[in-house]
Amino acid sequence: MYEYLEGHVAGRSAARLVLDVHGIGFDLAVPLGAAFPASGATRVWTHYVVREDAQLLYGFPDRPARDLFRALLDVRGVGPAVALALLSGLSRDELVRAIVAGDAKRLCAVKGIGKRTADQILLDLGERAHELAAELGVVVGNAVVEVTPPEPPREIQDAIAALVSIGYGESEARVAIEKARKKTKSTTLEALVRAALQG
Repeated sequence: MYEYLEGHVAGRSAARLVLDVHGIGFDLAVPLGAAFPASGATRVWTHYVVREDAQLLYGFPDRPARDLFRALLDVRGVGPAVALALLSGLSRDELVRAIVAGDAKRLCAVKGIGKRTADQILLDLGERAHELAAELGVVVGNAVVEVTPPEPPREIQDAIAALVSIGYGESEARVAIEKARKKTKSTTLEALVRAALQG
């Protein structure tokens, strides 16, 4: 129903985001640590769930994260809460690589994920894991599924995602954060984004 929403951040907590879209406040469940700004304009990629007792919106900072969430929902026994827990406990790349490698132990390291659930994820997604990696641009082993630069530290990734979420292009955001990293001693998300916006 909703592909994405664009608006202004009206509220932010670790696991929720309130987005004001033309005076309507959308309450979205988001992965822990998702790179959304604390305020200002942003785009949120969404997944809409209708239950008998509720209508729920899940939000993600980019389309690949949302698409991975949807892939997890295709797994038997995995609902939105479990899929969100996986995306909160592991980065997108870590999660895809664990599926490609058949690493149930890595999946079980996420709070709330038991061996049965991990095994079911590997069973249902294992055959199309490489295809999934290609769709999401994830590097698997020594084979580059899509031409992708070496993965920067998590703080840099989050800062780039934050700029992209407010309208920067991917390449433009990378250049801006790289310049910010060189001129600021702090590598926190807030410091990098602030320095990038200041030019």
